[in-house]
Amino acid sequence: MNTNTSIEILLVEDNPDDVEMTLRALHKANFANQIHVARDGVEALDFIFGTGIAPNTPKLILLDLKLPKLDGFEVLKRLKSDLRTKQIPVVVLTSSQVQSDIVRTYDLGVNSYIVKPVNFESFARAVQDLGMYWLLLNQPPT
Repeated sequence: MNTNTSIEILLVEDNPDDVEMTLRALHKANFANQIHVARDGVEALDFIFGTGIAPNTPKLILLDLKLPKLDGFEVLKRLKSDLRTKQIPVVVLTSSQVQSDIVRTYDLGVNSYIVKPVNFESFARAVQDLGMYWLLLNQPPT
């Protein structure tokens, strides 16, 4: 597995406002230096699997469900079904509170499911807490 240390977070989000809010929140928590943004599911998988033998392996993937070209469910399914990427933590960060979406993502192997808070302060706190836990506190396998 590629231990690409230049990218710590892959943010998969098509909404420009949500991208900006997430990047601002990560910057505020000093997690903004090593982020790659993919604006649809195909772009996310191209970044991860690319053309190389070993995939790019960020420390954390923040994944929206409602994406153009290929939705977040399909991205998650592909990541968790590949032995090279199945241990990368994936956090769904979405506006959907639909129970069937939550169940489906957990069935596909998501590590966490977060409903995006409505106001920026709550959203920023949620993103900062995500970064703190998954990048600093969590102990992934090596």
